[in-house]
Order: sequence, then C-alpha cells, then structure tokens
Amino acid sequence: MRNSLNETHPFSKIIFALFIIMSTFLITFLVGLLFALPIFSIQFSDIPVILSNIENPENINFIKYLQTLQSIGLFILPAFIIAFLFSNNSLSFLQFKSNISVSSVLLVIFIMFCSIPLINFFAKLNADMHLPGFLKSIEVWMREKENSAQQLTEAFLKMDSLQSLIFNIFMIGILPAIGEELIFRGVFQRLFAEWTKNIHWGILIAAILFSGMHMQFYGFIPRMLLGVLFGYLFYWSGSIWFPIAGHFINNTAAVVFYYLYTDQVTEKIDSIGASKETYYYLISGAVILSFLLWYFYKSEKREKMI
Repeated sequence: MRNSLNETHPFSKIIFALFIIMSTFLITFLVGLLFALPIFSIQFSDIPVILSNIENPENINFIKYLQTLQSIGLFILPAFIIAFLFSNNSLSFLQFKSNISVSSVLLVIFIMFCSIPLINFFAKLNADMHLPGFLKSIEVWMREKENSAQQLTEAFLKMDSLQSLIFNIFMIGILPAIGEELIFRGVFQRLFAEWTKNIHWGILIAAILFSGMHMQFYGFIPRMLLGVLFGYLFYWSGSIWFPIAGHFINNTAAVVFYYLYTDQVTEKIDSIGASKETYYYLISGAVILSFLLWYFYKSEKREKMI
C-alpha cells in the first residue's frame, strides 16, 4: 500500500493528505474533548459560552488546551502519518537530518531578527489595505475576524508567572514551529513542487496555504513572506530543522518580549521598519538580510558538496 501511494499522481497525494489531516484532526479533537470534560468540569453545552468569554482565566486555560489539541491533531500527527504512508522512511521523507551545524542555526537566528523591519513594513501595508466599496460588508467581516484573533492572542499572552510563560512557549513557540513546518514545508511544499515540477512554485503555494490557514486577512502578506523564507531555508538546507528553528524563534521571541516588557515594547518592535522614522532600519535590515540569506545558501550548498 505504501509503495502504491508513493507512485500515485501528486494531485491525488495532495487530496489524500488533506483527507488524512482532517480525519486525524477530528479524531484527536473529539478524543481530547472527551478527556477534557471531566478535567475542566464542563459539559458539551458549555463550550460555546466558554469560547465567547475570553475574559475569564479559566476559560482561557480550556481554550489553550484546545489550541494544543489543534497543533497536535491538525499538524504533527498527520505529518507523520502522511510520511509513513508516502514513504518507506518517514524521517527521510520529512527531511529530519541530524548533521546540522551550530553556525547555521546561529545564522538562522540572525536571519529572523534581521527580517523584522521588512516583515513589519509589509504588515503595515497589509493592515492599511481596503477593499472596494461594493465589498464593504466583506471587509467589515474580515476586520471583525482580525479583531477577534487579536483579542484572543492578547488573552493568551497575559502571563503572571514563569509557569505560564513556559506553557506559552510550548503552545505558541514549540508546537506550531514543529507541526506547521512539518505539514507546510515537509509535506505540502514537497507535493506541490512535485505536482508543478518547480520548487519555487511549491514554496510559494505552500506559503500561501500556510498564511491562509491562520484566517487573519490583515496579516496575510507578512505571514506568507515568512512562509516563503521558511520554504527557502528548507530547500537550500535540505533539513526541516532550519524552518522549524526560524518559526520557533519568530513565535517565541514575541512571547518572551511580551512577558518581560508587556505590550509597550512589543508595539515599538512592531513599528520598526513600518514608519517613516524607522525606514533606515528597513533599508539596512533588507541589505543585511539579503547578505545573510546569500551566505546561508552558499554555506548549505557547500555542505552538500562535502
């Protein structure tokens, strides 16, 4: 069966991968809910009320549990199931490679921090976009979705202890970095590149899906650009660890800064490269980022030749 799936058309593989993802998510979510009901002392009928009231800390704990279930059931488990069915070596399919250098990991860290001004610039452009007048009702709906997502994120980031910080790093930093990179780079980037016979199309399509999945329309462009960045880190290195590292750094840095300095400093960081006063950082950051990406590409290419 595994060999027959490996030899099927890439489009069929994509459809089957989507089926695995949805099936695994539904099973994981339902089983997780059954375990959660007695633990959180709630009924099924209470869930809509809990989801609509994010001011209650107890409700946030339950929503964080659901978020954790989502990362595991929607991304991590399906990635390994897909790899098992599509290949005789799951770890090789997902490109888990152990021979990665510390210098390359440090380079990825610098790449992520130097990308901040550029990402902020496109985030500001995206946030300021407006749809034509005849689509005003759609824009209102999109803004409402964006505001809801922002409110939930702020509720997640309210941390009053070291334990809450550690759990947020696990939930926001570790799980999405592993799960989303396994699915979007390890699986979909490979499948779309195989289907289109072009790695660059594979990277772009996977990045678009990665951004669209978050359902935050006014952050679509910067998140897509991050997906493209992770895609090339994966392609150039041939290792899933580098996009995972980049994703982890991006998410965890935001959590840690928020914990240490609350939203005042994070707002200042988000403005770097997005205002006229900080365009100097945008230009210098773009130049340094270009050099670091070129150096990463060259160093990883050299590693493959050794």
